[in-house]
Amino acid sequence: MWHQTRITELLGIQYPIVLGPMGGNFSTPALTAAVSNAGGLGSFGAYTLSPEEIIATSKLIKAATDKPYNINLWVNDVDERLSNYAAESLEKVKALFQPYYDELGIPLPTLDTAIPSKFLQQVEAVLAVRPAVFSFVFGIPSRAILEECRRLGIVTVGAATTLDEALALEAAQVDAIVASGFEAGGHRPSFLRPAPDSLTGTFALVQQLKAKLHTPIIAAGGIADGKGIAAALTLGADAAQIGTAFLATEESGATPLHRSKLFSEETKYTVLTKSLTGRMGRMIRNRLSEDIDYATEVLPFPLQSKLTGPLRAAAMEQGKTDMISFWSGQNAVHLKHTKAAELMASLIAEAGR
Repeated sequence: MWHQTRITELLGIQYPIVLGPMGGNFSTPALTAAVSNAGGLGSFGAYTLSPEEIIATSKLIKAATDKPYNINLWVNDVDERLSNYAAESLEKVKALFQPYYDELGIPLPTLDTAIPSKFLQQVEAVLAVRPAVFSFVFGIPSRAILEECRRLGIVTVGAATTLDEALALEAAQVDAIVASGFEAGGHRPSFLRPAPDSLTGTFALVQQLKAKLHTPIIAAGGIADGKGIAAALTLGADAAQIGTAFLATEESGATPLHRSKLFSEETKYTVLTKSLTGRMGRMIRNRLSEDIDYATEVLPFPLQSKLTGPLRAAAMEQGKTDMISFWSGQNAVHLKHTKAAELMASLIAEAGR
């Protein structure tokens, strides 16, 4: 059977379909549960949540499904260069964004560069709720954390944007590896080399990993239908991870405007930009991504997010859609499903043909 793979056996799921974990309030318990209940692996991107919010969210997911689900965190959630970021550099970037704030008639926010990492406290919450799967991006957790996951029976899944990152994850003995191609929407989770040096396509990366690794592989990036799943499995992946297609469903935390954009012609033009958060990510092209190219200095993550947050909120209130950021992968042009259960049914039927 096409849907019986090393991943379905490892995770105890019916179909090799993984919901991409989306941070920034795009994940919801309803979407996570819908995918799990339909036989896939529902995922929740929790890197912005407090430990208490992770525990509360897990309770909501468990109330909606008795199937396996995944909680995802960012290992490196604060850029290292933020620890000694120069005041003059901060003022320079603020000046770059001043015209946009003036246009919207709002003041620039006060920014504090002292931003502590939340990762270790978040991990404690994940270990306490014991999801079936703990996935992570932007690095590898410590050996102690991975060993504790094994002791508790939690499957660990890391993300790689290059073969070297995948080899490092396998050396750390994670249970599965996401091959994250540059077609994917959202952030590029590179951790060994800078993101601009880590832009291998999904299917090329899957084949590289298949040739060199023994660990099960989950293909991610540019997969939005059953044909993409079938292609990924044919090339050696053990499952496919899908984000944008589920982001477009009513169960996601995306705004109605964002969801409508994902069904528009604008998805033909996505770009990799760091203007929104300070880390490279793929979204629908907008005014900020056009004005601020990748070579232009912006603030380290997550300080850049704190700079652009009020700007995005005001732009939404005022209908200035050219200043609003809409995450999207490269293959959203054929999206047609607005409900998660219908999307899952379509993915399963098409992948099995």
